[in-house]
Amino acid sequence: MLTKFESKSARVKGLSFHPKRPWVLTSLHSGIIQLWDYRMKTLIDKFDEHDGPVRGIHFHNAQPLFVSGGDDYKIKVWNYKSRKCLFTLLGHLDYIRTTFFHHEYPWIISASDDQTIRIWNWQSRQCVCVMTGHNHYVMCAQFHPTDDLVVSASLDQTVRVWDISGLRKKNVYSPPDTIQSQIQRTTGTPDLFGQADAIVKHVLEGHDRGVNWATFHPTLPLIVTAADDRVVKLWRMNENKAWEVDTCRGHYNNVSCVIFHARQDLILSNGEDKSIRVWDMTKRVSINTFRRENDRFWILAVHPTLNLFAAGHDNGMIVFKLERERPVYAVVGNLVYYVKEKYLRRLEITTSKDVPLMQLRSGPRAPYYSMSYNPAENAIILTTRVPSQPDTSIYDLYTIPKDAGESSSSTQAPDAPEGRRSSGLNAVWVARNRFAVLDKNHVILIKNNKNEITKKIQLNNCDEIFYAGTGLLLIRENDHISLYDAQQKRSLASVRVGKAKYAIWSNDMNYLSLLAKHQLVICNRKLEQLCIIQENVPVKSGAWDDSGVFIYTTSNHIKYALINGDHGIIRTLDLPIYITKIKGNSVFCLDREVRPRLLTIDPTEFKFKLALINRKYDEVLHMVRTAKLVGQSIIAYLQKKGYPEVALHFVKDEKTRFGLALECGNIDIALEAARALDDKRCWEKLADIALLQGNHQVVEMAYQRTKNFDKLAFLYLITGNLEKLRKMMKIAEVRKDVSGQFQIAMLLGDVEERVKLLRQCNQKSLAYVMAATHGLDEQAEQLRESLDDKVPEIDPNAELISPPCPISQQESNWPLLAVSKGIFEGAGLVSNQPATTGPSLTANVPTKLAADVRYEDAATSGGDWADDEVQMELDEDDVGRSGINASQDEQGEGWGDTDLELPPDLEGVGATGGAGDEDDAGGYFVAPTKGQSVPQYWIRNSKLPVDHVLSASFESAMRLLHDQVGIVSFEEYKQIFLQIYSRSRTAFTAVGLKLESLVARLQVAYRLTTNEKFQEAVDNFRAILLSVPLLVVESGQDILQSQQLIEICKEYIIRLQMSMAKKDIAKDEKRSCELAAYFTHLQLQLVHKIMTLKSASVQAFKMKNYKVAASFAKRLLELGPTPDVAQQTRKILSVCEKNPVDEQPLNYDEYNPFDICAASYVLIYRGNPLARCPLSGAAYLPEFKGQLCRVIKATKMEM
Repeated sequence: MLTKFESKSARVKGLSFHPKRPWVLTSLHSGIIQLWDYRMKTLIDKFDEHDGPVRGIHFHNAQPLFVSGGDDYKIKVWNYKSRKCLFTLLGHLDYIRTTFFHHEYPWIISASDDQTIRIWNWQSRQCVCVMTGHNHYVMCAQFHPTDDLVVSASLDQTVRVWDISGLRKKNVYSPPDTIQSQIQRTTGTPDLFGQADAIVKHVLEGHDRGVNWATFHPTLPLIVTAADDRVVKLWRMNENKAWEVDTCRGHYNNVSCVIFHARQDLILSNGEDKSIRVWDMTKRVSINTFRRENDRFWILAVHPTLNLFAAGHDNGMIVFKLERERPVYAVVGNLVYYVKEKYLRRLEITTSKDVPLMQLRSGPRAPYYSMSYNPAENAIILTTRVPSQPDTSIYDLYTIPKDAGESSSSTQAPDAPEGRRSSGLNAVWVARNRFAVLDKNHVILIKNNKNEITKKIQLNNCDEIFYAGTGLLLIRENDHISLYDAQQKRSLASVRVGKAKYAIWSNDMNYLSLLAKHQLVICNRKLEQLCIIQENVPVKSGAWDDSGVFIYTTSNHIKYALINGDHGIIRTLDLPIYITKIKGNSVFCLDREVRPRLLTIDPTEFKFKLALINRKYDEVLHMVRTAKLVGQSIIAYLQKKGYPEVALHFVKDEKTRFGLALECGNIDIALEAARALDDKRCWEKLADIALLQGNHQVVEMAYQRTKNFDKLAFLYLITGNLEKLRKMMKIAEVRKDVSGQFQIAMLLGDVEERVKLLRQCNQKSLAYVMAATHGLDEQAEQLRESLDDKVPEIDPNAELISPPCPISQQESNWPLLAVSKGIFEGAGLVSNQPATTGPSLTANVPTKLAADVRYEDAATSGGDWADDEVQMELDEDDVGRSGINASQDEQGEGWGDTDLELPPDLEGVGATGGAGDEDDAGGYFVAPTKGQSVPQYWIRNSKLPVDHVLSASFESAMRLLHDQVGIVSFEEYKQIFLQIYSRSRTAFTAVGLKLESLVARLQVAYRLTTNEKFQEAVDNFRAILLSVPLLVVESGQDILQSQQLIEICKEYIIRLQMSMAKKDIAKDEKRSCELAAYFTHLQLQLVHKIMTLKSASVQAFKMKNYKVAASFAKRLLELGPTPDVAQQTRKILSVCEKNPVDEQPLNYDEYNPFDICAASYVLIYRGNPLARCPLSGAAYLPEFKGQLCRVIKATKMEM
């Protein structure tokens, strides 16, 4: 049993599936009716009007209605759209047990403890028939799916079959109809001599106790019943009689309900013995039992069209399937092999030709679990797995006949070829003549085509295997997926995924998608996780399209996923499908009926995003102009990815346009949107942005619209527009804003206006002082007379202060800030730059730790990254004698920018003293009692070394660093300690190092590396690495990034130190080539990885080590270098592949995992003893144990 949904509630007494939507109704013993979405696992609605338990519930098959019946003797008809009860039918005199709609007529049938069965017309809301005859409670009554029959079950130990054709004739119009019958039907007058409404056709007796349930078979003349005598009985009937066929025994308590399987010869029953049993209808034997520990079952329901069942118990209900419905298939090129109705079939996608290839042997009663196809041998392996009985799982090995599907007779019934069958949980091909089998003991067996064991692989926790290419397997162990080499019996890589169910490879085997129940993980070939996507509903299937986009399906959607983690919905689905192939905008798939289907999708959205990611701006421009990209999701995506100017072309909503225009600094569009919105807050935001850009004309308009007179006056002042400033003074006068008017008069230097304002405010003393000071004698005299004897004194040394006059009025806008061009203005330039499409070797490193350096910044230089100009003799058969020149321009200080703006914390800030002058203290000053300083609190309450450094307690900081990360030499920490301590004396708040500051310094170190300033770069990387133990982190993500920062710095320090050592041994070509080979295995940023592989391939080629050179060239091409580098590399590869031999063997095995000794620069292969630095993790030979680490020069190596 596969449980799809489970709910918790009071006892469930009734269940009903909606015929089309993924809904199920439950009626509870508490009187509540619940409507659930079993696909989304959510409660949609509750209906609570019954008084007491509700036992009967049923959806109408066409109208938005359902009917319920309860212990309050009421039948209620509900409309679930309007969420209310439409009407109530009254007539029963006791509990109502079941209620059902008729499949065609406007009838409801109800069974009651009043020993009657009633049929109601829900349109006229009247009872049209009362069926009596049972002499005990009627537990169930149902209509026949097609005929005019009713079956009823009662505690009187009988089952009755009723003929209601007379009721149909009286109540349903069916031409030709006589006038008399029409009058009779409309007036309700009885037919005194005609047929009765309902007559008993058969009485089925055989149960020893009361019968709880009876139901018709959907197509056959069969009835199945369940009773308190703990048995299930099967009955057959014809026009004349009905008889018992057989009895199914097995329940050990009352059987509550029983139903037929709609598509198979199965019967399902449940009972108070807390079990659900599945019976074979032909053999009448139990083939499966599902039990619950504490819950009795009361009701069963079957979906009218889908392979779904529901069972209600004491504490809720479950929705389940008996078996998985996923079809098994294998895709090879344009061919799809799949199994349908015990036949292996082949579908040609291009021509839609679908032919049966052969008939398969019969096996256990379970669908096939998986299929693996071998195109070389034209053979398939089919696995059959029984979930409840894993020990019975088997696989069949078939060789498909060569002429299968070719002859005309093959379309009828091709014979089954001889197949080999053995036990095993799963089987997949690993080579042309080898396949791997996971047996029941979880041992992997490698077998040949004759089904003979050639090798055994013992793994402790392996519970599933998947295909991974020739000689390789994907192994599922607990919550990990590992890439396993079956030949060498070792794990190559692993990734954390919770219970992956399917593994789907891209066409070129470069990318892998792992599907779990609610999770999708995309990895590269080395199982480095590129993205992870969570889903709320089960993930069903998927396939890669030719552009590297993964198209997958859930229960109700077709979706896409890009390798950077972007994902979205393409279209919705009514029923789940299983994708087999993607070609353009066509999705080839199989449905649950194993019917090939072709669906059309619109790939515009994910192609648009893919073009943005790959920087193919020509395609972006074309889609913007031609495609119909709409919706908030694409706008939010463009805004999130930093393309608000592109999003502007899709937005019609003015408010959204305004926000996007401000974000990309487009004042013109923002002004247009602000005018349309005419909102005060919009004008204020526009004024702020326009002021930042120096567009004071727009600022003036915005201030005028918002009537912000203060800011407007100041704007006129700084632009020298005195005329408008005087107008603002007049406006202030009209507004009676005395304070604003006086302020503007001061800015204008208008003394008379200020004197006038002071007089009006009755500030005559101030007015007199101002008039007398500024030489307004006449006004001063007048004010003096009005002041009587209280005349203030005038300072004879007062100086006239007047605002400076503007040199020239600024009419035009100020020189605008430079706004970077978007992809539309600069598309012609940007699109010419090559886009890196290869996978990043540091995909697991967050973006902010990635190198902000392009290959073009370094490609024009020689130095260590590229050898001197090399003339290579190529094979004369293909290209004659031609040279591959490693381009080299003159090099100054390096390839990239030399003007670097270093963060403030990199500057050497000296420690400043904070002591005051002792002479300032007076003789009578008494010092207060000395308390604890803030730094002392830090020392006492913190275990962070950085807090101790900030408080100048260097000794305790060194002790903590020694205890926590094993630092023994603090010479390298001297400058770091001084810089951190000085910051605590020069900042308002003393805070430790933040990750962001180290990331900024990391970018500087990357640039120094690119510019070939190796010693400076080593010092920078070492300082960053030593600073990591002093970081203050805030989240688990910061901890992860700090660990990655240590790994990056260690790899670069080893690489750069080896580069400097390589220059000292330039004459030893073999050793130099070995070091170049070792460089390629260090985890560097993509741009540096490309340079390293290019240098190594050229150097190996010069030494005529063609095998190694070819390996380097292939790895380089996988990274997607620039076109000129790619062209040179392909030439090297073409020469090397013709003679893959090394003239000078190197101490280097690229297939055997190794570490590089950071002191001697020799390889330490896996399994050999080594010593490591406790902080950086750098590896050393055992002879260097106890010495200082060469990477950080602060720790000693430990074994």
